[in-house]
Formats: sequence, C-alpha cells, structure tokens
Amino acid sequence: MTASRPHGRAGLKFLFLLVVLVVLGAAAAGWWGWQRYQAFAGTPLDGFDEDATVIVERGDSFPAVVRKLRDAGVTAGDDLEWRLLARQLGADARLHVGEYVLREGMTPRELLEAMSRGDIVQHRFTIVEGWNIRELRAALARAGVLVQETADLDDAALMEALGRGGEHPEGRFLPETYVFTRGDSDLDVLARAARAMDEALAEAWEARDPDTPLQTPYEMLILASIVEKETGIAEERPRIAGLFARRLRIGMRLQTDPTVIYGIGEDYDGNIRRVHLETDTPYNTYTRDGLPPTPIAMPGRAALQAVASPEEGTALYFVAVGDGSGRHLFADSYAEHQANVRRYLRNYREYVRGLEAGEQ
Repeated sequence: MTASRPHGRAGLKFLFLLVVLVVLGAAAAGWWGWQRYQAFAGTPLDGFDEDATVIVERGDSFPAVVRKLRDAGVTAGDDLEWRLLARQLGADARLHVGEYVLREGMTPRELLEAMSRGDIVQHRFTIVEGWNIRELRAALARAGVLVQETADLDDAALMEALGRGGEHPEGRFLPETYVFTRGDSDLDVLARAARAMDEALAEAWEARDPDTPLQTPYEMLILASIVEKETGIAEERPRIAGLFARRLRIGMRLQTDPTVIYGIGEDYDGNIRRVHLETDTPYNTYTRDGLPPTPIAMPGRAALQAVASPEEGTALYFVAVGDGSGRHLFADSYAEHQANVRRYLRNYREYVRGLEAGEQ
C-alpha cells in the first residue's frame, strides 16, 4: 500500500502539468486569435475596384451582406471574424439600407461603423439654368443611378404622375443640384424640383415690384424664362427684365429671338433666319403681342428675382456686343439700336476672324 503512493503523486503532478499546458495552450491560441482578429479589424481592405460599392437591401441578413462584400472583391477576414466584429460594434442588428462606397484605406471596422451609422452614398443631379423640358428629360434618362419611371410617359402623362395634371411642364422645375440616393427615381427628383420651383416662384411673386405689368405668378415664370435665355450675365438680368417690363407696359412687342427658337422646336438647326422671324407661331413674339403662352425654359432663382425687381431705366432695345463676351448693348431709340446692330456686326466679324486665326 505504501509503495503505491509515490506513483499516485506522480500521476497528480502529470495531470496538473497537463492541465497547465492545456490552459497555456488555450491562452496562447486565444491570444493568437485575438491578435489576428485585431489585425483583421484594423487592416485596410483590398481586392476591390476603385469606387466599388455595396448595396444593403431591405431584408438582407448580415451573412448576406458579407457575401456581397466578397462579390465586390473583398478578401479580408473569414466570415466568423466579420460576425464577431459586427457583434462587438453592435452593427449586426442595425445595418442601414443603402449604398456604401468601399474607399481605399478603409478598414473592416470603419466600414461596419459607416453601415451602422447609415453613411450611404449621396448622388447628385443638376438641373441647368435655361434647360428646356426636352433637355431636362434627356439628362434624367442618362442618369443611370436613378430608377427610370418616366421613360414611357409623354409630357402630359409625366405631369399627371406628378399630381399636376393639365400643367405645361416647361419652366416648372427649379434649376438646382438635387442630392439623392440609389433607389430614388427620376420622378422623385422631378417632384422635388417642382416643389422647389413653386416655393421660389411664390417668394419672387411676394417680393414683386408693385408697378409690374405682370398679372399672375405664371406670367412672372414666363418672363423669367425669357430673361434666363437672353443673358448669362448676372448683372444684365435686372436690366433686361426692366426693358421687357417697359415694352409690356406700352404694348410694344417683345421681339425676342429665344421665343422664336422655342417655337421652331426640334427643327431649329442653330441659325435663326428672317423666315423664322416672319413665320407666325404661338411663341413668335415678333408677330404676336405680349408674352408667349408658356415658359420657354427653366429659369433660375436669379432670373425670377430679376423679374420681380427689374432695373429702372429708359432702354427699349438691346443687341449682343458680338465679341464673345455674352454682353449686350442697350438703346433708348430705334436709330440708336440700328447703330448698335452695325457695331455688333463689326465686332462679330472681328471675333470670327480671331477664332479662325487661332485655329490655324
């Protein structure tokens, strides 16, 4: 009996040593795993194309999101590491729906934090001052990120879809830059632009000059569209608006080329000829009194404000300087205007010769 005790103690020592080794091994493995996990969480992602994105859709599980990251080219970490990181950050249960960009240098931790905050990609669409409805719709059709809901709609159906049945679409959308996210549609952007124009027009009408010859906000929109097309020079807008207001007061025809061009429509080839000025259309302000029946373009805020507060003066005529600057010469009398037209022709010939010399 006494001879067996040393063997018992030796067995206990061996067992203790084995336990210690197992614990140390487990600790070492845990430490190694933790170090690997930390390295994964803080190491920049790679393997994806520049400006690659991942779209989190409604109903996506976290494993589904990880699969989308793999499809985008992300190779970092294994699925368990991604799940552990998401759980640590609390991101596994609160990923926001949307599109996320994979930026160079972004770590897995930064990506999941962005997804849990909802830092989704913001896209932009700009309506340019002076665009007409055809140009606006063509630009929307080229905006591939937008869901295309209006492609098969004519203008009347488009306005019906916006809840504006019976309204002419020209001039109804405010030129600005609109921010949207993937999943928004062209109709969403147009609805926002239409509301923005309503607000801008109401503001301009409220601030209008009490002596304005305009009878309604819609007339203000029409005249603002003409001013928008007549000049791109900011300081000239109030002056031209004042000139047109004076013509309207005395019953003088506006005689403005942009309305004639609008009446020509898609047949306009870039040159306005005498036959165009003499051919009567609803938009020919050389043959018809007053304003045309609708706006001819999308006027910006500055054009609306110019028409609301036109510059006082006596000029009734204007013509381009002809030097490529976009500026105009103003005149009180027709005789002075004719002299300005001759000056324009001289300037324009010199301008064209200069362009031709520069190309040689």
